[in-house]
Amino acid sequence: MSTRVLIADDHPLFRTALVQALGGWLADADILQARDLPETFEQLAAREDIDLVLLDLHMPGNQGLTGLASIRCQYPAVAVVVVSANEDPQVIRRALDHGAAGFIPKSSGLDELTEALKTVLDCRQWVPAHLARAVTGIDDARGDRDLARRMAALTPQQFRVLAMVANGRLNKQIADALNIQERTVKAHMSEIFQKLDVRNRTQAGIAFRRLELIDPASRVDL
Repeated sequence: MSTRVLIADDHPLFRTALVQALGGWLADADILQARDLPETFEQLAAREDIDLVLLDLHMPGNQGLTGLASIRCQYPAVAVVVVSANEDPQVIRRALDHGAAGFIPKSSGLDELTEALKTVLDCRQWVPAHLARAVTGIDDARGDRDLARRMAALTPQQFRVLAMVANGRLNKQIADALNIQERTVKAHMSEIFQKLDVRNRTQAGIAFRRLELIDPASRVDL
């Protein structure tokens, strides 16, 4: 049975590099591609046997760790490796805490890409050697690991509701969007408050927003 990999990245050149790295040693791999987060979820919904997602942190539709947390919540059997130009050890630590099977910097050469993919598909975690010590040494002063554990306790539907709350949707709007009754939304909200240990919608939204990251490429030096 072939390995099915979904490359979710909006940069064609990097997708090509990943395809080359996979094809060089995994000849029977079935490689799928997505250019944004909505297309990523379309692929995941259509293909139940995807083994691995290579996920760009900052492609369209994905705001930092929100895409990773959403995939891990809705498709827990699928391994997710984050690929990013952001090599901040704190970001890498947070991605691992939220369930990433590894972290591949976009600065990686073909040999390192190949080694990383082999490691992850062998069910071992991958972090580049030159960043491993810094990542391991990070403490949890922000409580990210506790947040990751609480987010992981949400059901897929609860995670969808939480994301809509964070975007300012009202209960009726959420019910209409998910084709459920408003009282069901209220029941989900009660569960979300309990699981996230928050008291209201504002605090729930803030918890979700903690998953967002600034794309380094979007920063403007003054």
